[in-house]
Amino acid sequence: MLAGPTAVGKGAVAAEIRAHHSDVWISVSVTTRPPRPGEIHGAHYWFVDDHAFDELIADGEMLEWAVVHRRARYGTRRRPVEEALRQGKLALLEIDLQGARQVRQSVPDAFLVFLKPPSWDELTRRLVGRATENAEEQARRLQTAVDELAAESEFDAVIVNHEIPAAAQELVALMRNTSQATPFA
Repeated sequence: MLAGPTAVGKGAVAAEIRAHHSDVWISVSVTTRPPRPGEIHGAHYWFVDDHAFDELIADGEMLEWAVVHRRARYGTRRRPVEEALRQGKLALLEIDLQGARQVRQSVPDAFLVFLKPPSWDELTRRLVGRATENAEEQARRLQTAVDELAAESEFDAVIVNHEIPAAAQELVALMRNTSQATPFA
C-alpha cells in the first residue's frame, strides 16, 4: 500500500509501475470528485456520485474509504483486492493517510509504504505546478499535507520521491521482498 501527501507523486509512481511492471496489480480507487482533464473513468479512478458511494459503503464493498481534503470521498473496493490476492499477484493500493490507517486496522500485516517529497518546497512546487486545483484547494491540500507528513512513522517503509522511475523501482523491490510475509504493499 502506498500513501503520502498530496502532489507527492503517488499517481505518477503507480503509473510508472503499471507501465513497466506487469506482475503488479494496481487497485483503481473510487472517488466522488469530478475527473481532472485527461482522467479516464475506470482507468484513473471510478468516478461516482455520492449516492453510489453510499451504496458501496452500505453493501460492505469498501476495504477503506475517507473524506479527503475535506471535500471528496475516496476509497478502495474490497472485492478486486481480494481477487488479486487470491490469484497470487502483488497488489498495490494507492491511498491516503486515513485509508492507510483503516487498512492497518483491518489487515494488520499489510505492508505500508510512505512516499514523501524531497522537501516541503518541492511538494509545494509540484502541487502548484500541476495546475489542477485553484488557490483555495491548493491551500487546503497543503494544510492536510502537514498532518500527513507527520504520520511518516506509522509506515513500514519510507521512499523519498526524487525521481518517479527510481521511486517506482524502489517500491516494486520492497513489494517483491515482502510479498511472502504480507498481503499487499
